[in-house]
Amino acid sequence: MNWQLYLVLGTPLAGGILLALWGHKSWAAGLNIAMSIATFLAAAALTADIISEGPIITANEQFFVDSLNVFLVALTAFVSMTTSLFSRPYMRIEHAHGKLSDNRLRLFHSMYQLFVFTMLLVLLTNNLGILWVALEAATLTTVLLVSLYRTPASLEAAWKYFILCGVGIAQALFGTILLYSAAEKVLGSGGRALLWTHLDTVTGSLEPTVMSLAFVFLLVGYGTKVGLVPLHNWLPDAHAEGPTPVSAVLSGLLLNVALYALLRCKVLVDGALGSPFASHLMMGFGLLSVVVAAFFLSRQKDIKRMFAYSSVEHMGLITFAFGMGGPIANFAGLLHMTVHSLTKSAIFFAVGHAAQKAGTQIMDDIRGLMKVSPTVGWGLMLGSVAILGLPPFGVFASEFLILTSAMRLQPWATPFLLMALGVAFAAVFSKVQPMVFGETTAKRLPHPPALIPVFAHLAIVFALGFYIPPYLVDWYHEAAKLIG
Repeated sequence: MNWQLYLVLGTPLAGGILLALWGHKSWAAGLNIAMSIATFLAAAALTADIISEGPIITANEQFFVDSLNVFLVALTAFVSMTTSLFSRPYMRIEHAHGKLSDNRLRLFHSMYQLFVFTMLLVLLTNNLGILWVALEAATLTTVLLVSLYRTPASLEAAWKYFILCGVGIAQALFGTILLYSAAEKVLGSGGRALLWTHLDTVTGSLEPTVMSLAFVFLLVGYGTKVGLVPLHNWLPDAHAEGPTPVSAVLSGLLLNVALYALLRCKVLVDGALGSPFASHLMMGFGLLSVVVAAFFLSRQKDIKRMFAYSSVEHMGLITFAFGMGGPIANFAGLLHMTVHSLTKSAIFFAVGHAAQKAGTQIMDDIRGLMKVSPTVGWGLMLGSVAILGLPPFGVFASEFLILTSAMRLQPWATPFLLMALGVAFAAVFSKVQPMVFGETTAKRLPHPPALIPVFAHLAIVFALGFYIPPYLVDWYHEAAKLIG
């Protein structure tokens, strides 16, 4: 009996139900943390089991765990746990300032746990139909989280998010139907034609034309959730108007989960076509996202919007890496998913405190963080340096591998990548530097904010820039093979 898997899914689901009843109590934030820690421990146990015993299929073949998705399960559970730790003091201050009522605090706690549940369900299900349903459920839970403040701007952002992602997920549904119609002729009608493990064994027999058309719709649909240009318009608004803990998990986790769904479909299409059709589409959308997002960075005045565009850039880079394929590019893509999730969530933690103390998210009005709160200043500066790909942080290692792979496999794309990364570096650094080291008349904060999650994330990213443990290297290699 695979009890670890059921605990990974059951814990956040139970947490969401309990917090829907008592999420407004003074101890609700503690329960949110406890449920998140329990989920992470269950994910760690599941990971250890997969590493030692190999892939598992359970619950009448409805759940499937291998090296690829268990890696993302562990990452999702870890970042959601640290975000719950950050959210406790942050949301308490928001409540004290009158921005949140008791009912909205209850909504935040319950939807946070249900959001984690839907992401883990996407990662663990073997059924492509359930995967689609879980991603749609993730959209619905995050709509409620983005609109939590009930301001006109947050309601507009939530509505835009709902409409754009709703249209996108409808495209993904049509792609899933096309995929099922191709599989039904080989596997027969019924649920087996939607089970990824069955589809993976018969990819060579699937109709290539139908699979090509299916992937186009799946790329548009799931690409909307990934934030690929030109399907990205919801992402900056959702990040800017939602609570900072929501921005952290949106950028650090949801984008990865949507890309995982796309990767599973890419494996099937590659096997059916025997050509680089899917790879070329992913490289095209990925490269476009990197270039467009880099130039949008310099135009931003809101700090959360700026780092939202940074997420678009980095997800484009990861998509481009997986589009190139091969052992090195896939390895680099997986490593970049890891370090981007950890770094970007750490940045949003620091940004949340900085904006909360300054009373604004406008970068021109946030100055002298080193004098006002050195821990916030160092957290924001180190996080920005890390996400810009400076050594010795792990983002440098993954970007270096992606660039060298591009030089070897797709040399035409290398100048565009280098230009975009250079523009992004100049844009972000020029805006963050005065925020951290600029002059200010504000008084130093009497108490440093709790930023343990920030420095814990950055310490891991820093360590990965120097040394990747052998078991982690083997894990990435095994997952890279599964992508193809």
